[in-house]
Amino acid sequence: MRLSSLFIIVMSFALGAGLCVLAAGFAVTAVERTSETDVRHVLDEAGYEWAEVQANGLQVILSGTAPTEARRFNAISQVAGVVDAARIIDTMDITPTADLDAPSFSVEILRNDSGISIIGLIPAATDRDALVDRLTEIAGADPVSDLLNVADYPVPDGWEDALGFSVVALSRLPRSKLSVDPGRVRVTAISDSAEAKTSLEKSLTRAAPPGLRLALDIAAPRPVIAPFTLRFLIDENGARFDACSAETEKSRSRILNAAFRAGLSGNDACTIGMGVPSPHWAEAAEVAIAGLAELGGGSVTFADADVTLAAAEGTNPAVFDRIVGELETELPDVFALHAVLPEPEEKAASGPPEFVATLSPEGLVQLRGRVGDETLRLAADSYAKARFGSANVYTATRVVEDLPNDWPVRVLAGLEALSMLSNGALIVAPDNVTLNGVSQNEAANAEIAGLLAERLGETETYELDITYRPPPPPADLPPDPEVCEAELVQIQAVNKIQFEPGSATIAAESLDTMNEIADILRECGEIRLEIQGHTDSQGRESMNEQLSQARAQSVLNELRSRRVLTSTYVAVGYGESTPIASNDTEEGREENRRIEFRLIRPEPMQPESQSTLDAVAADPSDIEQDAEETDAENPAEKGPENEQN
Repeated sequence: MRLSSLFIIVMSFALGAGLCVLAAGFAVTAVERTSETDVRHVLDEAGYEWAEVQANGLQVILSGTAPTEARRFNAISQVAGVVDAARIIDTMDITPTADLDAPSFSVEILRNDSGISIIGLIPAATDRDALVDRLTEIAGADPVSDLLNVADYPVPDGWEDALGFSVVALSRLPRSKLSVDPGRVRVTAISDSAEAKTSLEKSLTRAAPPGLRLALDIAAPRPVIAPFTLRFLIDENGARFDACSAETEKSRSRILNAAFRAGLSGNDACTIGMGVPSPHWAEAAEVAIAGLAELGGGSVTFADADVTLAAAEGTNPAVFDRIVGELETELPDVFALHAVLPEPEEKAASGPPEFVATLSPEGLVQLRGRVGDETLRLAADSYAKARFGSANVYTATRVVEDLPNDWPVRVLAGLEALSMLSNGALIVAPDNVTLNGVSQNEAANAEIAGLLAERLGETETYELDITYRPPPPPADLPPDPEVCEAELVQIQAVNKIQFEPGSATIAAESLDTMNEIADILRECGEIRLEIQGHTDSQGRESMNEQLSQARAQSVLNELRSRRVLTSTYVAVGYGESTPIASNDTEEGREENRRIEFRLIRPEPMQPESQSTLDAVAADPSDIEQDAEETDAENPAEKGPENEQN
């Protein structure tokens, strides 16, 4: 009885355990199905058909290949809204991405009195240490700031030429900014003078590699004029300027218009410079020139804010007094007027005392006339020898008494002015200093007028008759590139370069033409030249382009064989793309089959919104974006530069 009861109890517990296990299995299966169904529904609604779902107990396993990392993360976030995030097992993959595009390599270099700064992105293959060493050599004692970043991508075409040329240009430009991109360099710089600007533009254009696009913006500062001088005369020869200075184009226009109203004829120029003593300079000049015109003769001289009005001999004193009174009222406050009315000249029987100095074109100087004492004679002789050379001075002056007290100042100031001429003559008289001659300095008139005004004082008079004669060009100076280009066109207008039919071989009858072209190019020196090959439209376009390239290269090779320096030349074939005549006739096709020589000129500068160096303070990570925007603004164009059809 007891055994049966125990058996029943054990069997009851076993049956209950089995039923529990069976119920738990059904429950787990239900949870798995519910979780998998709910997650699948959410993913399908979100458009993630690529995701697979598998439930394993409480775990939800996600698999599949996501197109991006963001889509994978978003899929997990969607599932976490249905089941607890701790239950999610992520086994999803991501579609491999294609290789990233190479970045836009660019560099900006800034050089000034504080040193050199270089910033930008360069290829890893670029020798960074050698570049910085070269910049350090250029900077000398000044520091070099290296802010370069490096990216391991292939070196783009034209990068090495652009970077190498930028270093060459930087060595010639102590105050400059260079923007370097593959195949392009933009130069912004300041030169010392207009002459230096022209010289730099020519030398940089010649030094640039043939395929490089070069944009130059070189500014020349205005000269400092001290003293700020203006001298206007009216005499028997008419109205003219001995010197004219202005601070702006507008001021120069006002002064010249006042002079034209006073009787000036011709195209006298005013030098624009810095150092004006008052913003009312043009107004004062207009008033003074108008007053002199009303007098009818004499001169008006400005030396900074000092104004000297000298009337002609024989001027009516009453008219003179009235005009002087009006000028004193009308001149701006900063200007001081000195008025001179000469008395009639009374010549002595022996003639007026004079000191005369002459300078010959060969540089020989003679000093004659009168000096007040032995000290002045020695001073004049020593000063002339110091200025012109001891062996070039002959002194034959005479000591006399009763010369004006300011005679030594007049003599030495006159000699200093004479030394600024190539040849000429100086006459010093008690009431006047006269200087005439020839100068190779276009601004000599203004400079001498300023010198005499400063040395002699405001009330003294002087006369200048200086002729400008430009210096002869150096004998070995190569002709202008434009002249070379025109001569090459002229040669081919007579004897065109011919080729064997369907070949890049230059025909025998054109070898003499090649000799003439080589002679011209040897004289022209290192000019940037593009040798262009052109064909007619017969045949396939690709074959024509290949043939034109081969013919242009053949011409380049012929020039090299004739010892022409061709490092700045490039051969480019344009095929049938640029006809100059109709291809419907044999005559037109013959004209289209040609070789042209075209200069490679700098590109015009485009305005920049912000430089890379300026952007450093804001965010260095924007450098690459700025470079890409610059490239988008200035897309490269395929085709011959400066082409003339």
